[in-house]
Amino acid sequence: MLQALSRVGGRRVLQACAALAVVSGLLLWWVSPFGTPEPTGTVNFSTGVRSGVYQRYGERLMGDLARDLPKVSIELQTSEGSQQNIARVATGKADFTIATADALATYLRDGKPGANTLRGCVRLYDDYIQLVVPRDSDVHRVADLRGKRVGVGQEGSGVRLVADRLMTAAGLDPADDVVPVPSGIDTMPAELESGRLQAFFWSGGLPTTAVQELSNRFRIRLVPLEASLIKELQAAGGSARYYRSATMPADAYRNVQQGQAVPTVAVANVLVTTERSNPALTEAFTRTVIDSRDRIGREVHAAQLVDLRTAIYTDPLPLHEGASRYYRSVKP
Repeated sequence: MLQALSRVGGRRVLQACAALAVVSGLLLWWVSPFGTPEPTGTVNFSTGVRSGVYQRYGERLMGDLARDLPKVSIELQTSEGSQQNIARVATGKADFTIATADALATYLRDGKPGANTLRGCVRLYDDYIQLVVPRDSDVHRVADLRGKRVGVGQEGSGVRLVADRLMTAAGLDPADDVVPVPSGIDTMPAELESGRLQAFFWSGGLPTTAVQELSNRFRIRLVPLEASLIKELQAAGGSARYYRSATMPADAYRNVQQGQAVPTVAVANVLVTTERSNPALTEAFTRTVIDSRDRIGREVHAAQLVDLRTAIYTDPLPLHEGASRYYRSVKP
């Protein structure tokens, strides 16, 4: 009889343990769904020059990230542009950034530090290459820049990369046939207005506020980047394959284009992190970028072009595990 009671007691202990395990599991799920801890800590987001689209986009995205990731502190860090952004993230000096596909492909091709750790989260909007000159300038094509003082972007910018390639495609030596001035979009408009520059290149979403504001006070013109030049550019292969022919809509800069569309070059932007990034954090970051499109797009028009249908195509980077998890969760 004692043995029977012992067996009954043992079963009750086992049942009680099993019930406790179930309750504990439910409590854990309630506190942290699916057992994934809520992201915490500080995230450094490398953006761009102060008046550029990267910085304006980052400033507006920061508010939505603060709402969606209340235990994460978001810090924005200005930069010279894509090339510096990539180097920062790849070497652990930043956690997320935005960079153009051509700059990413170049970094990968050159095997620079941390290149193999880079991962994509979202294909964002396209950058449009803008060659800006005074309205009465004698520059009507890239080859006409010979002998001119030309703003080519800062050393670590994406515009510097494409400006040098465009001038080379036009038969110019970027170092010897023009006077290259390593200015950013925060200073180039004023330098053009004052005559210190005779032209400048810019790569950014449409419209870029600094160019738009310049057009409100100074008569400027956008130089067409003709199809033959783009073919020559693409013929170089490699990372140049990320450039494509595009058209700036007639209403991109109403004071500049006078109702005329302008042929140019476009290149995609990608939200970038590394394989080191926490999957839960990256998933949440990706979700916020997609969900905030319409709100941010009312102030930063380029953000309106973020599209869930194409966001997953982050070539030349493989998709981060966390971003992949997000896209699976919204797949119809």
